Amino acid sequence: MYEGVVQDLIDELGRLPGVGPKSAQRIAFHLLQADPTDVRRLADVLIEVKAKVKFCTVCFNVTEEDTCRICRDPRRDPSVLCVVEEYKDVVAIERTREYKGRYHVLGGAISPIDGIGPDQLHVRELMTRLADGTVTEVILATDPNLEGEATATYLTRMLTVMDLRVTRLASGLPVGGDLEYADEVTLGRAFAGRRAAQ
Repeated sequence: MYEGVVQDLIDELGRLPGVGPKSAQRIAFHLLQADPTDVRRLADVLIEVKAKVKFCTVCFNVTEEDTCRICRDPRRDPSVLCVVEEYKDVVAIERTREYKGRYHVLGGAISPIDGIGPDQLHVRELMTRLADGTVTEVILATDPNLEGEATATYLTRMLTVMDLRVTRLASGLPVGGDLEYADEVTLGRAFAGRRAAQ
């Protein structure tokens, strides 16, 4: 335990996802030794991100405008909609350069243990987007873990009553993994070989 503001900094850094106590301590001491200009630049960027960044009113991806660049892009195929859990998954899929449709970000996955059900996700907004008949295929690109599979199963049941082709990403993604950490080749193959959802 350290005194005062140093311990406060370590505690705050430790609240970040993926940052344990030792990493928080290392980052804190790095910041203490860093040039004050660099630390000020980091603080300014953090404040600016919170002030400027919001969620797209159409797909819920991150953006600085009302709609994200993907939703504004007229070259994207509006008939294909890829449903992902988080906005970081959009970046992972875009890196493959295999997908040319649009996205819908759920904002998480169904997880009863964490108290997250369909009402806490952007499922209602998804159903509203699908109501006009523009979309003919929905690709369920949830993480290949328990929560992602539960979310995909729930959505498949909801979407089977609509006149849509519902597909899931194909093999190549490890069970228990996150899309964010998949390499471009693996994720690209998974997209190319997607299959009908069951």
